[in-house]
Amino acid sequence: MHLRDNKRVHAWTNRRISLRDGQMRILVVDDHAVAAEALAAALSLENTVCLTAFGGVEAISTARTWLPHAIVMDISMPECTGFEAALTLRRDHTTSSTAIIAFTALDETEVQRHLVDQEFDGYCQKGQSPSALIALLMGMVLGDNAHLIHGNLTSIVIP
Repeated sequence: MHLRDNKRVHAWTNRRISLRDGQMRILVVDDHAVAAEALAAALSLENTVCLTAFGGVEAISTARTWLPHAIVMDISMPECTGFEAALTLRRDHTTSSTAIIAFTALDETEVQRHLVDQEFDGYCQKGQSPSALIALLMGMVLGDNAHLIHGNLTSIVIP
């Protein structure tokens, strides 16, 4: 799947991910535990290592200690929204270079309307095949390391 063919998946910045250790570490953040775990399981099939966080506060804590290459962040969460968590992570020197993808049911223009700074590097609307998200992440990988992530997911749809 090419990103230009999907109007619900876009890169917003030129941020690049360097895979020095060979496997992409992805933090999946969603207050709905089943959805987070399902997406993490699907992404794990793609030669990635995934952890889950079930809210913005947990995402901040986990990202600061685990240092993922990328964070797939839900927006509408209680206590600490995806906007608040992403902004906090952007302002922290240990996580400021982490790629953060807005993963939400909200329309792309609605997400962009609420941005304070460049909190997010890309957008993937929920309901898309994980292959669309993988394509977005692959597009962020530097140089020759993109082959380390495989595009095997074609028919799974994560709500």
